[in-house]
Amino acid sequence: MANDDLGHAVDVPVRAAQVVSLVPSITESLVSVDRSAVVGATDWCTHPADLDVARVRGTKNPDLDAIRSLAPDLVIANQEENRELDVRRLRESGVPVWVTRTESVPDSLSSLRRLLTAALGWDVPGWLPEAEALWAGPGALRGRVGVAVWRDPWMAVGRDTFTGDLVARLGLTHVLAGHEGRYPHVEVASLDDPSRFDLVLLPDEPYVFTAYDGPEAFTRVPTLLVSGRDLTWYGPSLVPAHERLTTIIAAAL
Repeated sequence: MANDDLGHAVDVPVRAAQVVSLVPSITESLVSVDRSAVVGATDWCTHPADLDVARVRGTKNPDLDAIRSLAPDLVIANQEENRELDVRRLRESGVPVWVTRTESVPDSLSSLRRLLTAALGWDVPGWLPEAEALWAGPGALRGRVGVAVWRDPWMAVGRDTFTGDLVARLGLTHVLAGHEGRYPHVEVASLDDPSRFDLVLLPDEPYVFTAYDGPEAFTRVPTLLVSGRDLTWYGPSLVPAHERLTTIIAAAL
């Protein structure tokens, strides 16, 4: 028995041999350690690209019967990405669920370490301490940035988020870090304000900003299209993401 990130006692196996992941970035992390043990994942679990497992629909509408039929030793969910109702229904039917919580880069990495060792009984992969060292921060970048995550209505990254912390660890000033909301609705005019922002990042997830959908709304503040995976995924991608983001943002500032 061990407590997940929310303090819930979970009956964990000595070593998990059948795991279902409802969190795309965690799926990638699990596969990096023991591919054969991952028996189910969501339709949004796109990395690695050749992952061949049972698909259990989306993060917000998982097929609970399909999950149960896989008889997993453990189902892995995330407080932000998955619904508490689905977690509760799985637990009520006898399926053990481990819920993670991430509000910063260190949170995510320590959560992954606990998940792998305390919950699954697996080894720590080499990329994990490498990512911990890379993202200890602060980085060399300087500038005031915002991160949009949706449009119509426009929404941006606010306080207490993994992405906001990641941006700050690159050395940047995350302008909306003090906002009362985690993903506040904002007017595009407030983002397109050079007295507040030097650059606005437009990732390709959850909203798919493209060269023709997003930058045209800004007339005064430069924008930069970036990989949503680099900004929002916590796992093996954190290692190459540090150099990629540093390089492209430095060129844009």
